[in-house]
Order: sequence, then C-alpha cells, then structure tokens
Amino acid sequence: MSLPDSAHPRPTPTSASYSITVRIYALPDASVVGRLATTVTEAGGMVTAIDVSESRHDRITIDVTCSAVNGEHADEIVSALRALEGVEVHRVSDRTFLLHLGGKISVESKVALRTRDDLSMAYTPGVGRVSLALAANPEDVYKLTIKGNAVAVVTDGSAVLGLGNIGPGAALPVMEGKAALFKQFAGIDAWPICLDTQDVDLIVQTVKMIAPGFGGINLEDISAPRCFEVEARLRAELDIPVFHDDQHGTAIVVLAALTNALRCVRKGLSEVRIVVSGGGAAGTAIVELLLAAGVRHVLVWDREGILAPEDPALSEAKRALARKTNPDGISGDLHDALRGADVFIGVSAPGVLPAAWIGDMNDDPVVFALANPDPETDVDQARKYATVLATGRSDYPNQINNVLAFPGVFRGLLDARAGQVTTEMLLRAAAALAQCVSDEQLNTAYVIPSVFDPSVPIAVAAAVRNAATRGDVVAGDRGME
Repeated sequence: MSLPDSAHPRPTPTSASYSITVRIYALPDASVVGRLATTVTEAGGMVTAIDVSESRHDRITIDVTCSAVNGEHADEIVSALRALEGVEVHRVSDRTFLLHLGGKISVESKVALRTRDDLSMAYTPGVGRVSLALAANPEDVYKLTIKGNAVAVVTDGSAVLGLGNIGPGAALPVMEGKAALFKQFAGIDAWPICLDTQDVDLIVQTVKMIAPGFGGINLEDISAPRCFEVEARLRAELDIPVFHDDQHGTAIVVLAALTNALRCVRKGLSEVRIVVSGGGAAGTAIVELLLAAGVRHVLVWDREGILAPEDPALSEAKRALARKTNPDGISGDLHDALRGADVFIGVSAPGVLPAAWIGDMNDDPVVFALANPDPETDVDQARKYATVLATGRSDYPNQINNVLAFPGVFRGLLDARAGQVTTEMLLRAAAALAQCVSDEQLNTAYVIPSVFDPSVPIAVAAAVRNAATRGDVVAGDRGME
C-alpha cells in the first residue's frame, strides 16, 4: 500500500516504517534467493529476511521482507521483483498496516474471574461495598480504583504528527501508540480519547467531565494557538496534572540534549545565542523552558520572519513570544538570525535551513533539526558544518524523541499525587534526562540516551516526584501559569 510521499524528496536511509513482505512464486532454482536479494539491494532497499515458506516439485514460495525509503520506493522495489524472469509476485503486505490491524492496545483484567465468589467480590454485590466506602472517603479512589495509574491521552486531531488537521479518527492510531508507550516505559494505563470537536469550550468541558476517572491528562496533537488556552483552562479548573506533550515533553528533551551538546563544545547556556525556528506550540514551550534554565539570548523565526513585538502580522501568541525573546525588535530572515548564533533548534518545516548557512554560525555550531519526518536541513550536508547534529528521526544519531520524557514525567506525577505540573518539575526532568548520559558515554553523536535505556523513565520519574514533594505540589495546587 502506497502513501503519498512523492511530493517529498527521498531521504537516503530506508525505514522500518516502510517495511514490506513480498510473497513470491518462483520456479525451483538454487539461484533464485540470491537473485531476489540482489534485486532488492540494487533497487535501494534493505533485505531483512528471506524465507522459503513452501516447496513443491513445480514451484517454491518465498517471502521477501525488506525496508524502503517511502511508499513510492516500496512500489519501485516490487516492480523490480516483478521484472525478474521466472518470478511471480503473488502478494505484497505492508507490515506497518498489518501491525495496526485491530488496533495496538487492549484492556485486560488484573483479577481472575473464574468462580461465583470471584464475581461477587469483583462485581456485584461486593463492589457496592467499595463504592459506598468511596462515597464516604473520596480520596481513597486513588487506592481502590485504577485512577491512581490512569492517564487520558486527549486529542482533537487538529495537529497530528507532521500530517496536520486530519481529524479524530485518523488520529486514533497515534493515540493508541502513545498509550502503548505509557504502558511499556512506565507501567501506566493510558486511554486514547479522540474528540470530535475543535471548539475550545467543548474540549475543556469534555475533559473536565471525564477527569474523575483519571489521575492525569496528557494533551496531544492540538493545534496552536488553541492548545495554549485548552491547557491553561484545564490547569486552572482541574485538581489533576495536565501536560501538553507537544509543548513540554519536547521542551524537556531539547533542554536535556542541549545541555549535553554544550558540554561537548564547552559552552554555557547563559552565554550561547540560540535561534528557534517555529513559533508554534513546541517552539513556544522550548523557548520558555530555555529562558527558565538561564538562557539569555534567543531569537524565534517563523514564516513572518524574526518575531518582533511591533510586527502587526503576528498573532497575539507570537507577539507575546517576541516580547520575551526580542525586546529590541531585531528584524530579518532566518539567515540573518543565524549569523553569529551558536545553536539552531528547528521545530518547523522541512528544508528551511540550507546546510551552507550553518557555516555562518559561530564555531562549533549545534543544530537540532527536528521537523519530522523530513528535517529542516539536509542531514548529510549539515554534518559538514555542525559539530553536534540532532534530528527527530530514529535512523540518525541523537534522536530527540518525546518518549524520553512523558512516561517518566507522568510516573512521577502519579506517584506523588501531584495536582499540577510546574516549571521546576520540567527543569528537574530535563536535568535528570541529561545526566543519564555519563561522562564516559558523552560525545557529539551521543548527547541524549536511547529511548530503550531502562534508566531513563526511572530517573525522570524520581526527579518529578522529588520536585512535587519538595514543592508541596499536591492535589489542589495550581502550579505554573
């Protein structure tokens, strides 16, 4: 199955997300497996498995599994296989779509229900005793129900990944994936909640109505500037933590990676000049956390140019960001902003940063090109100029991935019974994440730990839990504004 990728330039690496299995009927021939492997490789694919699934006197059945660059490239590989003499392509399976059949998550009972006694305790009449106890002592709901380990992953489908406003149904596979990550990395039970409205009032009202069943709310893929209002209102009106991962999860990981990148180039946060490309949800949160961490020089560039407070073209949200970052009203384009800068952080769009411009930055430039799936710059060309280079992709070193933050953040919030998320928690989470890379491990190609490092969610959770406990950020507190 092809996806509409032809409009995008093809990056070099193949990806498991475009992995296909091609079932082939071939004449019995000892050389056919080698010819199949050679054909895939010459077409630019990466063979990951070749299995003979059936052998008969008149034909053999072979499953060729390989990775492609994108959907169009996968079609090219299949066409090359079809062109082989003595080979019939019987079926092509997209392994990513197969993985999603029936959804990626399920609900399982934690208790056995095998006898009448089991039912009478887990459900009626025994459950009534627990309900009455909770009516008398509402705070016990965290101990006697799933609430204390439950997170709602809420979206309206308006800003899904790099795909845009594709709606709640199309967003559901992403929210399922998020729920799976919560469970895998932090043991948290998370539910995808996809709302069929993009009205701020209705989103806020709906989340408030379902909040009693959850210990925390993870907002996801809601477009700016509406996401700012949704988060602010929910934080003001709920007594459980509300965390917009596109903002604060991204900011935590960027700050952690930047902390280590600056260790590599021997520069300090307070002295470097930073350019942030993108003034939306992620860019705004990154800037605010950087400023809280001690950064003093940062400019934000977006489609309007360098954000300046007096620019009449700016939205109120961008104007507020400009007041925090550019009080002197510096104007210009991205190239102007980059001259003499130490750090580029991109959360914007593919191709906005010609690699040669990196050469106009200060010595030992740090470049975080995080647009996904295609970064702001040509990665292979940017390597010629950048001392430290990070992307959002898993097929390059230094992947900036939110999964390094949100499981541990919510584990800490839930364990501490925190009522709010504070800036101090975010700073401590970023510091803990940075410290997961030891002095012995640190180098320009390893400034952030692997998402599979088991120490990461534990360290982040402990940092958040300690910040909540020391700051007395418990249920009922209002936290950061």
